[in-house]
Amino acid sequence: MMGWLPVALLAVPLLGALLLLLAPRALRPHLRAYGLVLSGVTLALAVLLVAAFDYGQAARPQFEIDQPWIPGLGLRFHLGVDGISLPLVALTALLTFLCFVYLCWGRARAGEQLMTARPRALVFTLLVLEIGMIGTFLALDLLLFFVFFEVVLIPMYFLIGIWGGEGRRAASVKFILYTLLGSVVMLLGLLLVWAQTGTLDIEALAAAHGAGMARSVQILAFVAIAVGLAVKTPMWPLHTWLPDAHTEAPTVGSVLLAGVLLKMGTYGFARIAIPVLPEGAAAVAPWLGALAVVGIVYGALACLAQRDLKRMIAYSSVGHMGFVLLGFATLTPVGINGALFANVAHGLITGLLFFLAGAVKDRYHTADMPSLGGGLLATVPRLGAVLTFASIASLGLPGLAGFWGEMLALFGAFQPANTLPRPLFLTYMVIGGLGAVLTAAYFLVMLSRVTHGRPARPAERVLQGAGGPSPGAGHPDAPDGDAHDTPGERPVAPLDAGGGPAEIGDRPDDVRTHELLAWTPLVVLILLFGLWPGLLLSLTTPAVQLLLGGAS
Repeated sequence: MMGWLPVALLAVPLLGALLLLLAPRALRPHLRAYGLVLSGVTLALAVLLVAAFDYGQAARPQFEIDQPWIPGLGLRFHLGVDGISLPLVALTALLTFLCFVYLCWGRARAGEQLMTARPRALVFTLLVLEIGMIGTFLALDLLLFFVFFEVVLIPMYFLIGIWGGEGRRAASVKFILYTLLGSVVMLLGLLLVWAQTGTLDIEALAAAHGAGMARSVQILAFVAIAVGLAVKTPMWPLHTWLPDAHTEAPTVGSVLLAGVLLKMGTYGFARIAIPVLPEGAAAVAPWLGALAVVGIVYGALACLAQRDLKRMIAYSSVGHMGFVLLGFATLTPVGINGALFANVAHGLITGLLFFLAGAVKDRYHTADMPSLGGGLLATVPRLGAVLTFASIASLGLPGLAGFWGEMLALFGAFQPANTLPRPLFLTYMVIGGLGAVLTAAYFLVMLSRVTHGRPARPAERVLQGAGGPSPGAGHPDAPDGDAHDTPGERPVAPLDAGGGPAEIGDRPDDVRTHELLAWTPLVVLILLFGLWPGLLLSLTTPAVQLLLGGAS
């Protein structure tokens, strides 16, 4: 009845991008409002999709459209949404809209710089990126899925390469090479499935649960598809493109990369790899779990060694995605539900963290934590408070969205599928629990270095960034609060206590209006899903039980 909704979700940004090519001069004076309106209409359509969705039938695709695409090859334009893809479609539309709010609503210095450097190209790039992201979650044909999966690479490459930092060229080239090579391997796996079954319809393949494919073929196809998905996720050791891409990407690029693009990889496991190739999934699951827990611990240890705030958040994504992959590896409803929940929670929390890292860099012109000098709660208390909230949400504090996904993934490892070795997965659970402790450690260390302490003077920041001691450090006549070498050892001090930026008139702005507008929906959703996890779990559970029909 409402099969036009998925098409409209793709058509709005597509028509908007085409109009930018056809009428560039007419739209040039209105680019800020143009991007905001188009992304707002797409978000409104996503909200309508959520409102019209039949939650009693969440296991089956709804709003389907299935039309011939390339009849000679038997390819079809097949779109639909179920309980697994619906939250990700809504998340994509929301984050894209909030990125346009960040860029276009306010007059922040960072937004001004981006919107004055090739603004038409920037709006075009973000719209094309949105088409690929939403299309990936709507596609119900293997080749259509692959097309949308690849569409996002080119706009993200340009987003990093044109509007990124000083090392943008190397980061963008590394990003495109890794993801393209992974996609080639994944395409081979998809073609193998097609050759064995004679169909590319994801719905039919999932219902067949691997019928018609030998176990050896399923294992080979699963490994090929998993490699392509693991690069995008990213899974250790295929993650090395991610820190550079996040560090050099502009704020909106980092938000969409962490909030949506990484989810495309994990979504592929739930939509294609596990339901279509259940015997391959069961054979590879112990190895997938092993790589997942290595990624959890590796990501946490790498975070403890970072100086750059954006780079630390990037490495944290490696660890959090490790929990998602561990949940998938258990092949149980609990574990996969936890993985899907963690997927959405990570998009909300890490999207907020990258918005905050961009705000800090905009104000202090650096994301180097020692150079910031500490005292963020004293200098910009609202910004420091939101950063603290996002950090404790990411470390998995009960009552916030980051807790449930990781807890359910570990619980799934405690009791994996009957076909999997339980002692091995108990080991994975213990290692994952250690990773959760390390996650709390690096976020608390970051907060102690950035938000606490007496605000450093600009001269102190320069010396600290160069590795030198703070002026007056260790001096016998220095006050107690200044006798420490690192800001993390100093208590939070009010600005009027002296030594802060307010004393020399360089106090940065606190949270600005457009930032408040962009961040508030994320804060609300983090709280909502943390306090009411059943809201999301009731949506994914029926679909998970259906996809596990052949794997359990």
